[in-house]
This record gives sequence, structure tokens and C-alpha cells, in this order.
Amino acid sequence: MEIKVGIAKTNKYAVSDCGDSVETVERPRGGISIMLADGQGSGKAAKMTSSLVVNKAAQLIAEGARDGAVARAVHDYLYAMKDGKVSSTLTILSADYDAQILLFCRNSNCPVIVRGQFGIDVYEQEVAPIGVHKQMKPLLEQTILEPGTILVSYSDGVQAAGRKRGKVMDREHIIKIIEKHSPGDATFIAEFILEYALELDDYRPGDDMTVIVMGVTETETDHKIEKISVSFPGPS
Repeated sequence: MEIKVGIAKTNKYAVSDCGDSVETVERPRGGISIMLADGQGSGKAAKMTSSLVVNKAAQLIAEGARDGAVARAVHDYLYAMKDGKVSSTLTILSADYDAQILLFCRNSNCPVIVRGQFGIDVYEQEVAPIGVHKQMKPLLEQTILEPGTILVSYSDGVQAAGRKRGKVMDREHIIKIIEKHSPGDATFIAEFILEYALELDDYRPGDDMTVIVMGVTETETDHKIEKISVSFPGPS
């Protein structure tokens, strides 16, 4: 099997720095993890917070820490660094080859949407962000690692798209996008959802927007070739 990852993100309108950060890291016993953090506020300060969070999470996962322990440790780190005065969301999607499971760990008001063998499930139980409460517990779920599965999550700029203009994001529209496409279309799914959110905000996003997608496919070739494609815009 192969893991396909799609990431699409954009800044809040008229703000040069995106307060969302995303990082990917290889797991030491096989597999990959994606981390999405949304720092409190927007602009440079939010970017510094979210970068700190995903970089610390990536370091701990690369060292072999378990996802739930990573979320707790990153919370403690942010709480200590910012004296409990700055929050951040954190979502981790992981494909663990060693345990043959998909893990998703949330400290975010945004859901993780899972398309599996028997349909789509939305995990959106209420949970606190990291960094501000002395005691913090992430929500951790897992499912079997098998071809055909798709995991999707996003930041609150996507979830709140259109609200300032009297529009409401239709989650069923996002679910239909996920249903219609294969795990190999992870990049397309991420870009499609972001485009939908931008359209709701009249292409002037009211907050930073990020979509992350992880898809599990059958192996396309006998050759184990890792591929990464990045498109990173410069300053306008």
C-alpha cells in the first residue's frame, strides 16, 4: 500500500504571514504523520506559535513518541514557553505501518472526517486547544490501515468560511467531494475543499485556511519510490 498526502493552505486576506503551520514526518518504525497547528490570532505571532507546535510534534514523533503522548508533551511545552497565555490547535494524522493502523489525534474545534470501508464518519467531539489549561487531554481515535481509506481535517478558517458574509459552509458538500474521489486524489481533495472555502469568503479569506488529506491506496509499482511535490508562493 501507499500513503498519499494532500495539503492546501492560504493566508488571511491582507495578512502576509499565515498563522497555520503544517509539517510531515516519517515515523521511525515505518509510516508518516501530518501535523496541523493553528496559532492563536493571526499574522506573525500566530505563525511563530504554530511553527513551534508542529516542529516540536515532528521532533517527538521522529524520536518514537506515541501520538497521544506527543500532543500532551507539546501542550506542556507551549504552556511553559508562553506561560499559559497563548493557545493553539493541534491535529495529527498518522499512518503507522508497524501497528497497521491509522491514528488521528485532535485538540481542535475542527473535525477529522474519515472515509472507510463502511462509509463516512465525522469525529468532532468537543476538546480544548493546547497551551492554556494546566491539564489537557487529546482525543485519540484509530482505524485499520487499509487501501480505500481517506482522512481529512482543516483549520477553523475553513470551518468558518462565509459566516461574515451570511453564508454557511455545507459539510455535506465536503463529504460528497470525499465520497466521489479516490485516496489517490488526496491533493485534489485538499485543493477542492480550500477552493470551496475561498468561494464562500468571496476569495477574501476571513482567517488563515488549511486543509490536510491522507489517503491509503494500493501500491502502484514494485519500486519503492517516495515522491514529494511542493508549490510554495513567494511574497506578492
